[in-house]
Amino acid sequence: MTSSNGPSAAVPGPRPVDGSSAGTDREDLPDRIWTLPNALSVLRLLGVPVFLWLLLGPEADGWAVAILMVSGFTDWLDGKLARWLDQGSKLGALLDPAADRLYIVSTLVALALREIVPLWVVVVLVGRELVLGVALLVLRRFGYPPLQVHYLGKAATLLLLYAFPGLLLADGTGWLATAIEPFAWAFTIWGTALYVLAGLFYVIQVFGIVRSERAGDESRVVR
Repeated sequence: MTSSNGPSAAVPGPRPVDGSSAGTDREDLPDRIWTLPNALSVLRLLGVPVFLWLLLGPEADGWAVAILMVSGFTDWLDGKLARWLDQGSKLGALLDPAADRLYIVSTLVALALREIVPLWVVVVLVGRELVLGVALLVLRRFGYPPLQVHYLGKAATLLLLYAFPGLLLADGTGWLATAIEPFAWAFTIWGTALYVLAGLFYVIQVFGIVRSERAGDESRVVR
């Protein structure tokens, strides 16, 4: 059961990345579909299977790295365009994090299959996604939409999207692989840490909502 204030009473998060103003709930965004930021998000989604095929099929790492870097750039660009052009939308607020997660999970699977990243990185990041999936189900149970994307999550995503190409390049030979390897692992470790921290903040917000809902239910029963 939702509280008397309704889903809009959810714990406010930082400024979302879809172009809306600070504190604006995702459900308050317009139902626009045909916007430039949405087109960029769809383009990123379409690049996921191509990226996976390049990594696991011909192992064309150069082209795979190019797609991953373009994805990272458009991830930054669609949020900027949504704010500059005032084109925030409900669809964009869903597509943007969905594309982020698909790239991260698909990249992890591909790099693990090629034994480029250790298993612990895969377990930590995929485990984080599973925990957030349960948190989203809890929010839905209480009638709330997904919470706003935390800025730490966006920062972590950008770090990982630039760490993974570095790991691919470091898997090669020559001076470039040697030079880029420490930076690639630094980005991977910092990105993973921030990604988990952002997930922890999200879970804490969900717990706060559940606690307030239960407190509201108990007060109504006492009355």
